[in-house]
Amino acid sequence: MKMNPKFVKSLVIILILITIGGGITLYFLLNSKDTGGELTIDQMVEFSYTTEEMRTDLKDGNFVLIQFQFITDSKAGAEEIAKREFQVKNEFIKQSVDLTEKDFRENLAQLEDNIQAA
Repeated sequence: MKMNPKFVKSLVIILILITIGGGITLYFLLNSKDTGGELTIDQMVEFSYTTEEMRTDLKDGNFVLIQFQFITDSKAGAEEIAKREFQVKNEFIKQSVDLTEKDFRENLAQLEDNIQAA
C-alpha cells in the first residue's frame, strides 16, 4: 500500500508543529517567575502597617508596652487594618487581661496568633 506524498508531508508538518509547541510550553512552564503567591520583600514593606504603641496592665501588677506590625497582601489591606486599629487595641486588651509577665516572655507567639485569628 502506497501513501499519498501530500498526506505524508502534512503528517510530518503536524508532528513538527506539535513538537515545537510542546517545547515552547515546557520552556515557559520551567522558566516562569511565579513565586507561588508569596510576597517580595518590597511588597511586604509596602503592604505592612505598624500600630501605635499599646500599654496595658498585667494580672501580676506589671505592665506591657507593645507594638504590632501587620503584613497584608495588598495596599487596600494595609489601609483596612489602619482603619481598624481600634479593634486591634480592644482585642489586645481582652487577650492580655489574664496574662502575666512570664506569659508574655514565653508565649508571645501565641498572643500574636490569637490576635490574628480574632
